[in-house]
Amino acid sequence: MLGAVAAPSLAQAPANLTAALADPARPAADTARDAARHPAELLALANVKPGAKVVDLIMGGGYFTRILSPAVGPTGAVYAYQPAEFIKFKAQYGEDLKTVAAAYKNVTPLDASLGALDLPDGLDAVITVQNYHDLHLSPFPADTAAKVNAEVFKSLKPGGVFLVVDHVAAPGSADAPNKLHRIEMATVKSEVEAAGFKLAGESPLLHSAADPHTASVFDPSIRGKTDQFVLKFVKP
Repeated sequence: MLGAVAAPSLAQAPANLTAALADPARPAADTARDAARHPAELLALANVKPGAKVVDLIMGGGYFTRILSPAVGPTGAVYAYQPAEFIKFKAQYGEDLKTVAAAYKNVTPLDASLGALDLPDGLDAVITVQNYHDLHLSPFPADTAAKVNAEVFKSLKPGGVFLVVDHVAAPGSADAPNKLHRIEMATVKSEVEAAGFKLAGESPLLHSAADPHTASVFDPSIRGKTDQFVLKFVKP
């Protein structure tokens, strides 16, 4: 059993990450969330460095894409992936992808379906934050997570990092991804390791003892304050 991975404090985070947080192009709504989301500390765990090739897997509104772009710099590359299924469900996801890609020269938009995901090879890191559970939503085929994990594994360099952050579900929670938008940490570990990854450790950075794990992450009582796990996987 691996112990906790020590995430650096914000003061200890590499200069490229602290500078990225200070980027004046970031929306105020994003910077207001930094204290709760600890982006610099998370990206330090993923070894995001200048010149790196990184994927923001299921980029949502682009919060992490906007940080990754200046963090990897002009010699790096960021691939912002918004699944076609998400864009079909909510048009704003497509608009967010276009907006972020147009604003940053080193960001390439990707919008294939989950089943047809084809990431570039030679990646240094792939991060997915608060979205892994979506791979288990009932509209998607049962093997969606396995296919996505296999594609991430194929595309990463040896030694590359797959960082997974998601909302904690209680052990044995019935249909937590669909009902609560949560997932059991043990499920993620099992599935990602089955793709060939090695678990390098986990961080308590986003742990919250006040979350009972029983409410939907969108419930006003817990939204923005959920207990989250941070898992760092490495491709051997």
